[in-house]
Amino acid sequence: MKKNRKFKYLVMIITPMLILSLFTYFNLFKIPEKIYINEDTNSVNVTNNIFIKDSKIIKDKLEVKLLGLIPIKSVSVSKVKDLEVYPGGVNVGIKISTKGVLVVGHSDINTIEGKLESPAKVSGIELGDIITKIDGENVENSKDLSKKISNLHKETITIEYMRNGVVNNKEIELEQENNEYKLGLWVRDSTAGIGTLTFYDKNTNIFGALGHPITDGDTNKPFAIKEGNLLNSSVISIRKGEKGSPGELKGLFVNEKDSLGNIAKNTEAGIFGSGCDKLINPIFNKPLKVGFRSEIKEGAAKIITTIDEEGPKEYDIEIIKLLPQESPGAKSMVIKVVDQELLEKTGGIVQGMSGSPIIQNNKIIGAVTHVLINKPDVGYGIYIEWMLKDAGIIE
Repeated sequence: MKKNRKFKYLVMIITPMLILSLFTYFNLFKIPEKIYINEDTNSVNVTNNIFIKDSKIIKDKLEVKLLGLIPIKSVSVSKVKDLEVYPGGVNVGIKISTKGVLVVGHSDINTIEGKLESPAKVSGIELGDIITKIDGENVENSKDLSKKISNLHKETITIEYMRNGVVNNKEIELEQENNEYKLGLWVRDSTAGIGTLTFYDKNTNIFGALGHPITDGDTNKPFAIKEGNLLNSSVISIRKGEKGSPGELKGLFVNEKDSLGNIAKNTEAGIFGSGCDKLINPIFNKPLKVGFRSEIKEGAAKIITTIDEEGPKEYDIEIIKLLPQESPGAKSMVIKVVDQELLEKTGGIVQGMSGSPIIQNNKIIGAVTHVLINKPDVGYGIYIEWMLKDAGIIE
């Protein structure tokens, strides 16, 4: 009997300790290796775990402690001084041309001997590769590539191409079709569309938009930008989002000769470049402080977006879940549209709203990025710090 009692007492003591240990272990993965904070902040919560307490920030380090006593992780802290940016929320037209040409398809060659597989495909050129040079000469666009191939008087060429940011070279034996040499590729050199501006920093003239990269519709690979422009645009209609069918803002460019900014970067966190004061939101025209992820809370928030000719408006959303991330990505938080007016007009989040700034406690904390196909009122947002980092505004 005494042994049974001792065993019960032991179980009663060990079980809570095991639960606490497991709970803490899994929550450690949610604690980032590095956080950004405003300069006047002395302490911060990096997790919602009630058992994990943070100590004060000392020498750019935050010691995370279990029960406020046992150190379990050290977090690097980067302090940012008085950072304010102008919120976006306005529609912008986007036109970009690529470095070289993007491979979007393979095509067979009809020869005298019959149909042959694409020479480029046989040589290992894949969809999403970016062809930058042929025999050492730059490829400017699709027409330039076609001209260079048509003018060849030999069947073997050397192609320079980029794949996942890495430059490679490959020899390709061409095939002839109607007495002309052919690579057997479909390529693309430009794209255009509309999106939403996220922020404009007047101190540096840098803007950020979209919150996710511009990718090719056929290959889902990001475009490598040679040059691009941000333009005035206007929403002309809305296709309402429904379960299984994402909605869309349909718009057109206004005065393509009047550029609002030059697009220089296309990254996992959006598009970035230099602009001018024309990018300042005409209605929400006061700069907002930046709220880093350590300040964001699950619960009520707002987005600023434009869905019709009435211009940018604030709409109510809810931050359902904050997700752990160690590198920039477009899925930092799960958000839900709860504003009845927006739900009635759009069904929730629609294509073209990407980049709409997310506001909480009068701070800009992120941007809308994606919608869930089967739940048009639910989608994702990105932490603003990822966009500011890729823009070069913070380290």
